[in-house]
Amino acid sequence: QVQLVESGGGLMQPGGSLRLSCAASGSIFSVNTMGWYRQAPGKERELVATKSSGGYTNYADSVKGRFTISRDNAKNMVWLQMNSLKPEDTAVYYCNYWHNSPTYLEVWGQGTLVNVSS
Repeated sequence: QVQLVESGGGLMQPGGSLRLSCAASGSIFSVNTMGWYRQAPGKERELVATKSSGGYTNYADSVKGRFTISRDNAKNMVWLQMNSLKPEDTAVYYCNYWHNSPTYLEVWGQGTLVNVSS
């Protein structure tokens, strides 16, 4: 199986920056998508950003221009650089991995809390 380990969450003032990291291990296949989702209290989990192994990216409108996703296929790692943080960004952030070949697999990280507050 695939395991994901996240780090980098914490407390930050509005306007500040944080970088989240996620390391994948296990039975990783070369064609896959990794990314970040978040869940605020009382809200459904929502997409933040994803990036495929081929380099295709997808961002939520609410973070576009502020957040940047990057990955290193050789290291099986993905990062989320978060700039100009807003209180609305406060949530638990989850790393995500999925592939659909040879069979479908989706894995979630344990979650890391990002708290943006004065």
